[in-house]
Amino acid sequence: MTGRYDELHARSLRDPDGFWAEAAEKVDWIRRWDVVLDRSDAPFYRWFSGGVLNTCYNAVDRHVERGRGGQAAIIHDSPVTGTVRTLTYAELLDQVSRFAGALRGLGVAKGDRVIIYMPMVPEAVVAMLACARLGAVHSVVFGGFAPHELATRIEDAKPRVIVSASCGIEGSRVIAYKPMLDSAIEQAAHKPEACVVLQRPQATAALTPGRDHDWAGLVAGASPAECVPVAATDPLYILYTSGTTGQPKGIVRDNGGHAVALTWSMAHLYGVQPGEVFWTASDVGWVVGHSYIVYAPLMHGCTSLVYEGKPVGTPDAGAFWRVIAQHGVRTLFTAPTAFRAIKREDPEGRMIRERDLSGFRALFLAGERSDPDTLRWAEEKLGVPVIDHWWQTETGWCIAGNPLGVELLPVKHGSATKPMPGWDVRCLDVSNHEVAAGDIGAIVCRLPLPPGALQTLWNARERYVKSYLTDYPGYYQTGDAGFIDEDGYVHIMARTDDIINVAGHRLSTGAMEEILASHPAVAECAVIGVADDLKGQLPLGLMVLKAGITRPHEEIVKEVVQLVRDQIGPVAAFKQAVVVERLPKTRSGKILRGTMQKIADSETYRMPATIDDPAILAEIAEALRRLGYAKVEQTA
Repeated sequence: MTGRYDELHARSLRDPDGFWAEAAEKVDWIRRWDVVLDRSDAPFYRWFSGGVLNTCYNAVDRHVERGRGGQAAIIHDSPVTGTVRTLTYAELLDQVSRFAGALRGLGVAKGDRVIIYMPMVPEAVVAMLACARLGAVHSVVFGGFAPHELATRIEDAKPRVIVSASCGIEGSRVIAYKPMLDSAIEQAAHKPEACVVLQRPQATAALTPGRDHDWAGLVAGASPAECVPVAATDPLYILYTSGTTGQPKGIVRDNGGHAVALTWSMAHLYGVQPGEVFWTASDVGWVVGHSYIVYAPLMHGCTSLVYEGKPVGTPDAGAFWRVIAQHGVRTLFTAPTAFRAIKREDPEGRMIRERDLSGFRALFLAGERSDPDTLRWAEEKLGVPVIDHWWQTETGWCIAGNPLGVELLPVKHGSATKPMPGWDVRCLDVSNHEVAAGDIGAIVCRLPLPPGALQTLWNARERYVKSYLTDYPGYYQTGDAGFIDEDGYVHIMARTDDIINVAGHRLSTGAMEEILASHPAVAECAVIGVADDLKGQLPLGLMVLKAGITRPHEEIVKEVVQLVRDQIGPVAAFKQAVVVERLPKTRSGKILRGTMQKIADSETYRMPATIDDPAILAEIAEALRRLGYAKVEQTA
């Protein structure tokens, strides 16, 4: 007997045109499309060709026009500044239209690029929506990115204007953005015509005469701008993701398919209603922030919570629970790393019990693999559905998840559950053949991809085909490895290059990490493959222990080695693990396993642009040297 999910998914693959045309009725169109799925230039598929709309209108104006201008659109909660600020939809419309007018006054028009280099403040959301209002293409760069990385994005996107702020705040540190912005502009051959700088009280930036403009002064003299009609297939934004060549890849998102997919996902995947408070604890610099801090919640008419803080340390491991209780958050979406950090500091969940979370309905996790131990801890302590779901910068929204707004499917810890409508997920071997249920292979998605997925790479059509469509003809290559079980559940185990080959056996480091994380003393962990003359590669575990653990590290290492032997078997050849104080991560919380592997194997590596704290790599190198690895530490 099939359920509602099965019917929806089957229909989306059988009749994509009908399925997504129906979903598109939730979007306001200036002109309806000529064709739902344009297959004329495959593999460059286009959704809603001929349609005309404006994304900003769908996110802001229409709610005001329909009598909901007094509802909160954005709540900015900033524990690092001790402030809370609310913008209603009417106030957001005023600010967005005026800032759009200010950008228009600087010459920004439809199709022009604008780089946004800002911290987690409401003005970052305003700037994004103002670009969408004008039909300009925004490219948000994570605030605080190093000048060289910002320069590469300036060079590729060639923005007419850059919007920034005087500073960002990381914990208790005030980080000046303007010197980094100036350095990036100096390094880039392309020079923007103007920069707009939001002056924050924590630091004042020196403005360059003739180029730089103060946000407040510029907006004060600007006339509000109306929404500019754009084609559904026109780009809404460029979002850069790391490339294997060192040259970042500019993911291009369209207007029409993006609006349809994200609006559908709010009701059907996340199960939230207009007017409810939806909190994505991420940053607007990442795809999660684009999709579920800014566009999806606002298009759906929710109140979106913008958080300038950390899961722990601002001020403690109870920060999330204070925000949920104070603002009536119904649904939280964050990374597993955040919960591992909270669990490490408050393993018994005492701080959870100090707050009234009776209105809290669901927790969604994504951004990296959710280990079963963390999922179980969150389920036990929160008493609500905890849903792991899988997606990527390229896809823009969920590939596989548990559709809370359709029906809650049985949970399998370690699985992202089942493919969402439009996603035809397969597991293939190197010969492009499907593997048996339960066998590890490359996880791919059959073309065409559903609305909301990347259209191409910015000015790099050939690179798009080579990067994503060549190795598995007819499929989008996700770069993730895993398996699909007999029930159709998708299990993402690791990036394809995190599958290690031990004496001819392909083994998932993710499966080993699950076992390490199940040990009661382990807060978080990573398993990497290190070079071995005899077996090709051997697994090596790195573990961070929970706060308050005083047992000898040697005992814990011996126990986790035995656990892996018991649950995977001798074939895993798992014999070494080391306890470290912390693991190197990106600012979005992803563990830098590839970098650690290069350090262990004494290979040349580049300092990752997104690393949270570069000093951690030296600590890891020293720990690896004690085991006989990392004999030569080299950086590019």
